[in-house]
Amino acid sequence: MRFSIALFIPLLLAALAAPAPLTAQELIPRCTTVEPLSGKVGTDIVVTGENLGKAIVDELYLTDGKNDIKLVIGEQTDTILKSKIPAAAKVGERYKLMILTKGKEPKLIEQPVRFEVEE
Repeated sequence: MRFSIALFIPLLLAALAAPAPLTAQELIPRCTTVEPLSGKVGTDIVVTGENLGKAIVDELYLTDGKNDIKLVIGEQTDTILKSKIPAAAKVGERYKLMILTKGKEPKLIEQPVRFEVEE
């Protein structure tokens, strides 16, 4: 069998362009609801969703897009986060929830659920 460089180069380029084999896929936390939708400072809230467990989610925040307020997570499972609205939350403000993930490269992920602070 004769070696042909003309055949070898396209095979080498195809091998280099192929994506690396996938390893375990990173789980992305996602909040689907927060109950209640509004309340006063000190209100207990329950956030439901997926991939919310301690191995994935490190911290939970309220954000108005400029200021972030860290929440203390009281109870945490793969589908539920429980917390209280802290005194730093401003009355009349409608906050989005944001999650900080764990891992080598932690990420802040803004969630599509909101909570409004009442008087």
